[in-house]
Amino acid sequence: MSEEPPEPSVAPLLEALSVRRNAAVGAATGVALAVLAYVFRLGRAAGPFAGTRQFPVLGETGWFLLLSVVLASAAALLVTTLLTLVALVGLVREEA
Repeated sequence: MSEEPPEPSVAPLLEALSVRRNAAVGAATGVALAVLAYVFRLGRAAGPFAGTRQFPVLGETGWFLLLSVVLASAAALLVTTLLTLVALVGLVREEA
């Protein structure tokens, strides 16, 4: 029987790119952005005029709360990806 080489671990790469820290920063940024957008919306500073739109099942507040969750997750993913790419570019330049 031939020995197969062990599977390479991605843990050192994730640690070198600070993915855990980047994810935490991204999540905090996404949540902060979503809260600000939701508060802005609750203040009626933006959005449709009262009575011009219908919001079935969840109502106006429910739909905008769901949109805030989508905004938070998208912003968190974007910030995490950008921070990780910056770390990757830094590592590549350091090696070159």
